[in-house]
Amino acid sequence: MECRLHCGACCIAPSISSSFPNHPNGKAAGERCKNLTEDNLCKLFGKPERPKVCHDFKATEWVCANSSQEALNILTELENLTN
Repeated sequence: MECRLHCGACCIAPSISSSFPNHPNGKAAGERCKNLTEDNLCKLFGKPERPKVCHDFKATEWVCANSSQEALNILTELENLTN
C-alpha cells in the first residue's frame, strides 16, 4: 500500500525517542512533527536525517484504514498500548 498523501497520522500519533531535525529531544506521542508541512507532507522524506523509525514505517491497510482520521485513531491506540 502507498501512503495516503496529506494524511500525516504517522507523523503525529507515535512518539519518537531519537533526536532529529527540529526535535533535539525526540517527539512526544500526539505531538505534530515540526517537519510536517501544512498540507501534511514530510520535509525529511528521502533525506538521511529522517529518523530510522519513520523510514522503517510502511503503510498497511489495517493501520491506514479508510481515512486520515481512522489512521490517527489506530496509531494513537497502538501508541497507548505500548506504554
